[in-house]
Amino acid sequence: MVVKIFLGVESKMKIGKTKTLNNGVEMPYLGLGVYRSGAETYKAVRIALDAGYKHIDTASFYENERDVGKAVKDSGIDRSEIFITTKVWNSDIRADHVIEACHTSLKNLDVDFIDLYLIHWPVPGKYIEAYKACETLYAQKKLRSIGLSNHLKPHLDKLLPVCDILPAANQLEIHPYLSNTSEINYCIGMNIFPIAWAPLAVGRVLKESIIDTIAKKYSKTPAQIVLRWHIQRGVAVIPKSVNPERIVENTAIFDFELAPLDMASIDSLNKDKRDGPDPLNFNF
Repeated sequence: MVVKIFLGVESKMKIGKTKTLNNGVEMPYLGLGVYRSGAETYKAVRIALDAGYKHIDTASFYENERDVGKAVKDSGIDRSEIFITTKVWNSDIRADHVIEACHTSLKNLDVDFIDLYLIHWPVPGKYIEAYKACETLYAQKKLRSIGLSNHLKPHLDKLLPVCDILPAANQLEIHPYLSNTSEINYCIGMNIFPIAWAPLAVGRVLKESIIDTIAKKYSKTPAQIVLRWHIQRGVAVIPKSVNPERIVENTAIFDFELAPLDMASIDSLNKDKRDGPDPLNFNF
């Protein structure tokens, strides 16, 4: 059984802070990630939606689209109020099955459209074709917006001159140990909204004394401080959690602002260190 979590109207309004994408679609800055949520996916999504989240991020590779779709439907919240992101996996990209894969995701999610559909990784020699297939799906109104995941400037430099629709967003590994400033600035300069996956560096960065000191200064948790750092950099966040308390905790990031010196202190933690694969050197 899912326990209802009641927040005040003001809190839910703050959680609902959105960014207008380059095609006019509104996307929430805060979302729930469900990578490796497994059997707890349904419960986590229900808790998040009850807590005021409006954005759920999944992928075909996560094998939990059905649980996400069921949780969205069972929530009783109108579909138009929930922003769903999912992604096409590399095997379908290589096999030129992007359109078929999208229809499978639509079926698994039990929805008529996907709010943001991403190419999960820049499969060499295939990601441009995959993006063109997404443009077809966009024209068919199966997708409200299309974008990329793990695509760096060299990939965008090849894609942008030949695409008809500017990618709405680009999901990248971003956290204090991998600030990815140049990629963020490039995306923002091109009017492509950057989204941070693993925004808390799988929790490791929360143990930093710098983060702890700043958290005490603002009477916030370390996670709230790091998530706020992302927001002030113009980056959306999709922290993953199945813990009810942490899911709710992660919403309290819109009622304060980090001072420039505190932002700089967190910036200083950068090591250009990845937790995930390097998009320029991977073999999926």
